[in-house]
Amino acid sequence: MTTLLESIHDPADLRRLPRSQLQSVADELRACVLNNVARTGGHLSSNLGTVELTVALHYVFNTPEDRLVWDVGHQTYPHKILTGRRERMPSLRQLGGLSGFPQRAESAYDTFGTAHSSTSISAALGMALAARQKGESRHAVAIIGDGAMTAGMAFEALNNAGVEDCKLLVILNDNDMSISPPVGALNRYLAQLMSGQFYSAAKNVGKNVLKVAPPLFELAKRFEEHAKGMVVPATLFEKFGFNYVGPIDGHDLESLIPTLENIRHLSGPQFLHVVTKKGQGYKLAEADPVAYHGPGKFDPAIGLVPPASAPKITFTQVFGQWLCDMAEQDKRLVGITPAMREGSGMVEFEKRFPARYYDVGIAEQHAVTFAAGLACEGLKPVVAIYSTFLQRAYDQLIHDVAIQNLPVVFALDRAGLVGADGATHAGAYDIPFVRCIPNMAVACPADERECRQLLSSAFAQDGPVAVRYPRGSGAGVLPDADLAALPLGKGEIRRARRGGVEGRKGIAILAFGTLLYPALAAAERLDATVVNMRWVKPLDVELLLQVAAEHEALVTVEEGALMGGAGSAVGEALQAAGVVMPVLQLGLPDVFIEHGDPARLLALQGLDADGIEASVARRFPGLVEVPRPALKVVA
Repeated sequence: MTTLLESIHDPADLRRLPRSQLQSVADELRACVLNNVARTGGHLSSNLGTVELTVALHYVFNTPEDRLVWDVGHQTYPHKILTGRRERMPSLRQLGGLSGFPQRAESAYDTFGTAHSSTSISAALGMALAARQKGESRHAVAIIGDGAMTAGMAFEALNNAGVEDCKLLVILNDNDMSISPPVGALNRYLAQLMSGQFYSAAKNVGKNVLKVAPPLFELAKRFEEHAKGMVVPATLFEKFGFNYVGPIDGHDLESLIPTLENIRHLSGPQFLHVVTKKGQGYKLAEADPVAYHGPGKFDPAIGLVPPASAPKITFTQVFGQWLCDMAEQDKRLVGITPAMREGSGMVEFEKRFPARYYDVGIAEQHAVTFAAGLACEGLKPVVAIYSTFLQRAYDQLIHDVAIQNLPVVFALDRAGLVGADGATHAGAYDIPFVRCIPNMAVACPADERECRQLLSSAFAQDGPVAVRYPRGSGAGVLPDADLAALPLGKGEIRRARRGGVEGRKGIAILAFGTLLYPALAAAERLDATVVNMRWVKPLDVELLLQVAAEHEALVTVEEGALMGGAGSAVGEALQAAGVVMPVLQLGLPDVFIEHGDPARLLALQGLDADGIEASVARRFPGLVEVPRPALKVVA
């Protein structure tokens, strides 16, 4: 028997159903999301919370003619299922499968590619004004969360939109939870809206007055409006020029659909406030939405269970422990995160040093300049930020930190390929965009122990330093308990070639970061020298020139963009020294690399041991000895 959901191949099918069947569709849709995420891993809590809202939007609006722009995109699995991608959901976040975020190339219903926060209102406004300019009658709808609404870009867009006559609807999906708990004065203002008894009392104040004096109906009505005005954020958004509607229950289709239908017929920019619950309909996710924000594979009947054996320590955990240990030793240390407390490994630091912990919300620009202000006053700020999120604060990195040569440590998590989150979250560009800035230093630890040591090195400097490390675990080299630092701008030879081809000096592989270990594995088979460079900037030029003099060719290996990357730094240094020799640069090509298993993605880019070996042997066949497979003896 075909279910309702199975009969829906696009939103037009949904719109043909009677409204009485929509709740059943929503229930089936929620089960579909849960079952698929349990098999593939992915974002769960946020998607369970937007099921009814997604159904209502596609039911009321003529999508894709009307444009839906989802902020961040964590919450778009129900949207993907209703727009013809239900059967492809088992491929979610897998190599060659569906993206975990909206992608224009994937579907006409994905009107704008997203994965970073607070872009939706700007994009939807652009679409709405484009429609007006072209004489087209269509709506543009931005769906944004309360966490994303705290970012400056969202308010820049509101400020722009409020003076335009266009068919723009902004929906605030208020679930009182970003990945980390939302922070800041605005969030407190929004949160008091549904704070239980206060709002309920305000709403019912007219009824209470009428019970005592029925003739005072008009006075009671006015008093109710005044009381509600004290607790709802209508005034804030109306000052921006929007017509504010809400709040309404984001899980009640009987409330959502009529409200959206009414809004469709209103002129000018509209603002709808819906209140939802992350994890809605799955009790375990409702109880712990953070744990179920982005789970791996699990059994929905059981929920998340601890692994049977202790997993390897991650680079994020190494950073979190180092932060606490260094804070214990140096009272000047201050930790800063732009709304990624859990993701950046700062939960323990907040518990132990609450007065020195700052979550500034989704405000990367502010985070960096705030750190600069702290540094001006003699403190030692550490900004824990994902590589791709630092891109959002590039001007502040240059103008506020680097030009003033302030001692700010940037702990760049998620450097290199990140796997299932794809191109939007891949930290491919931090080496090129940081190393070109005067006063900046860039460290690339090869393993967990070096990560702790190089963080200490960075903290000891009087200028800004970025330490980049990947998501997850590395080679499994346990960090030392002390806070010993490694020298600034100094690498080491990890493997010396044994002899190789007679009469030839052979090759040396210069490894930056965690690719040291596949480079070592390849070098064993190639009999190549391997150098653990550690620092992209300042580059160990002395060691580089020594190695160059002792070899006939060099190979650079990095998990980052080739253009302007560490390999480019090596080439520049050789040229400056007047050294002419062949250099093979291995790294990430000039394309955006989509989602998939990280190890598989690295292999496809030739950055595993086999790939490095093959590239070197292909480029320098006369300088290496590649073992040939033994001949099979046939009796």
